[in-house]
Amino acid sequence: MPIHVNGSAVSVPDDPRVSLLDLLREGLHLTGTKVGCNQGACGACTVLVDGERILSCLALAVQYDGREITTVEGLAEGDTLHPLQAAFVDHDGFQCGYCTPGQICSAIGMAGEIERGMPSHVTQDLATETIAISRGEFQERMSGNLCRCGAHNGIIDAISGVYAGDRGALERFAHVAESAE
Repeated sequence: MPIHVNGSAVSVPDDPRVSLLDLLREGLHLTGTKVGCNQGACGACTVLVDGERILSCLALAVQYDGREITTVEGLAEGDTLHPLQAAFVDHDGFQCGYCTPGQICSAIGMAGEIERGMPSHVTQDLATETIAISRGEFQERMSGNLCRCGAHNGIIDAISGVYAGDRGALERFAHVAESAE
């Protein structure tokens, strides 16, 4: 089975040592996914696999045979930006832009986690089926994605601007993650 990247079938690399990050950047020339620390600590390489966020630098491409990979390039529909991409522009959620693709993919994966009722470290009621959407919840869930430029407030404002306090928007936002399944 091929790997599906942004809706297109891609052959699994012959070399089982090729990371998913290297397949995306070097093999497919999808340079939106960034090489940061190459150790899984910064989040710059975050992509969505079947709607869930992963660090592509820590993943071998062969592990994703038959799976759906979505990179930042696969989020827009034609010339129309994904709502979160547009919000990053509107809220100055980037300065150098290096971490932005990973931040956006991570936020979309995070929306799916909240929608599924997965608690975080700061979730007050671990037994609740509906996670309260809050700035603190966003900050905790996005803590694995580092921004060295100091655009953190703009990033959280962009995420909040898309769906904070609006369950319907959260469901629409998480739908991108679900549609990859």
